This record gives sequence, C-alpha cells and structure tokens, in this order.
Amino acid sequence: MNIDILAFAAHPDDVEISAGGTLLRYASEGKKIAIVDFTQGERGTRGNGAMRIEESNAAALKLKLHARVNLGFPDCYFEETEATLQRIIEEIRYFQPKIVMANSIMDRHPDHARAAKIVERACFLAGLPKIESHRNGVIQTAYRPKITLHYIQDYHIKPDFVVDITPFVEDKIDLIQSYASQFYDPNSNEPETPISNAHFFNFIRGRMMEFGRPSGVTYAEGFTVGRIFGVNDLFTLF
Repeated sequence: MNIDILAFAAHPDDVEISAGGTLLRYASEGKKIAIVDFTQGERGTRGNGAMRIEESNAAALKLKLHARVNLGFPDCYFEETEATLQRIIEEIRYFQPKIVMANSIMDRHPDHARAAKIVERACFLAGLPKIESHRNGVIQTAYRPKITLHYIQDYHIKPDFVVDITPFVEDKIDLIQSYASQFYDPNSNEPETPISNAHFFNFIRGRMMEFGRPSGVTYAEGFTVGRIFGVNDLFTLF
C-alpha cells in the first residue's frame, strides 16, 4: 500500500488534537492517509479502552482514512524494545508513506516523547535491508520514508514550519469532539484532567491562532523536523 501520510500516535486523539486540521486539509485534496495508534489510551483518567476505540473509529470516518490500526501496546508502559520497533517497522513497510507524522519530541505526557523517539528510530531501521520483517507470511521490502514530522502537543515548542488550516478549523473542532469521553462534560463525575476543563478548546484555538499569525494566516498547526530539508521551488514557500 502506498500512503501519502502515515500518522503515529501514542494515544487515540493525539493526532486529531494537534494535526487534525492538516490531515483534514490533505484528505480534502484526495491524499491517502492512515493512522497507527500505539495504545487504546486505556489508562487515561477518563473513559476506557473500548470507549476510546469507538471514538477513534468515529474520528477515522470524519478524516476519510484509508486505514486506522491500533497496536494494543500497554498505555503508559510501552518501551523502546526490539519487539516494539519491529512492530512499527512492519507498519512503515506495509504502508510505505511519503510522510510520517509522530508525537511531539517533548511533552507533558512521557508517552508522547517516547513514541516520537520510537517512530524516528523505526523509520531509519525500516530502510535497512538486513532487518527482516513479515506481513501475512511474506517478507517485506525495506522502505524508508522521506521525512518524519513531529506535531506539537501540550508543551509550547517553536515550530520549524506551520500549515495553514484556516478553512478547516471548525471541522477540526468537530473532529476532536469525536473523543467526547476526554473533554468537558458538566454532568461527568470523573476527575478533571488538563484537557477536560471547560477552557481547553479556547487553548486549542489560541494555539492555532498563535501559530498562524507569523505566517499571515488565521489558524495553523505547527510541526518540528529533526533535520534540514530543502525545497525545489522558492515560490512554493508562500
């Protein structure tokens, strides 16, 4: 399978909150997009694993994803082991994405930075022919994505570039609200979390406006890149 964008996430909703507008934009242009979630988010304060899976499936429909995979790694306890890396390598080689997205390189939740590091390493290892992997009993071909982008999550990180999502901002808010178990509910008896208070969506809008302002757009999402990358045409920069 040849996917344009393969987005990895430690938990269901990570991608949607931080890069959902970008995915909506490129889905509208006919790009093929898939998401691979490491865990079900089963140890999150609110909701449960089954509920998070149901919510992620609803979000997948709104994104018109070509595929969504949940690897079932243990929430809060997955580690950078050979077995974990091998599983990610298999997904990279199967989907053969042009672009990989991954969690933030540094964030409040330790799972985010750990997942980011695992994906970065797996992208490199997936290009080594002597590392063998299989899918449905067939040996996979080595494949290395052209670039790995890290979406910016809770902690403020200066982006290396931003993507204009102004026409898609309301669709992004609707997309995030697919994860109703995680956000503000005045009737909920579950403990409050940093994303379940009544002001969280104000933070989301403020972050998008902050990232948009320097580039002259209303709303944008920010990304970091672990290396210098070039452009073929200066006029594609604006």
